Amino acid sequence: MEETKSKFKRICVYCGSSSGNKASYKEAALELGKEMVERRIDLVYGGGSVGLMGLVSQAVHDGGRHVLGVIPRSLMPREITGDPIGEVRAVSDMHQRKAEMARQADAFIALPGGYGTLEELLEIITWAQLGIHSKPVGLLNVDGFYNSLLSFIDKAVDEGFISPKARRIIVSASTAKELVRELEEHVHEQDEVVSKLVWEDRINYVPESEVAM
Repeated sequence: MEETKSKFKRICVYCGSSSGNKASYKEAALELGKEMVERRIDLVYGGGSVGLMGLVSQAVHDGGRHVLGVIPRSLMPREITGDPIGEVRAVSDMHQRKAEMARQADAFIALPGGYGTLEELLEIITWAQLGIHSKPVGLLNVDGFYNSLLSFIDKAVDEGFISPKARRIIVSASTAKELVRELEEHVHEQDEVVSKLVWEDRINYVPESEVAM
């Protein structure tokens, strides 16, 4: 139905290469994939076919939307099992992976995950704080998974390390439907103390010779 179509063409999803210990994490990945299909949103993600990465990408792919997986060549044997899901774009390293995923996306969502998910999430939040991009960033806070992180960020605001405007970069919701809706409505606020940088200059540094379709 036309009214379900999103203003986002493609969302970048950060998530774990494992599924976690709770069934609710798997359910949330599938819910997000189905919500993206319903709203006609394509997916860019880390390229793996295992864990929550595999679940969300398979759900989007099965729903008929385009899936772009960006993965360093060295991780392909570890994170891709069986047939790859959708289009796989191999790059040289993690820096190029993150830059290509960011360049392709209109918004970002983090599902539960570990060090890698957290590192990707915090970098894209930092880029927003620096004015490198103005794309919305969301946490799918399944069963309060990100409560401790949000409490830490609120503490950093209280202690003067993060500005209130920078705190509002992060959108959080407990369900995929609510989160996508809030991302659609989010208005980016540029911090006055940060000079405006050019998004393309930061992320379009991947040489053509290093990107394989």
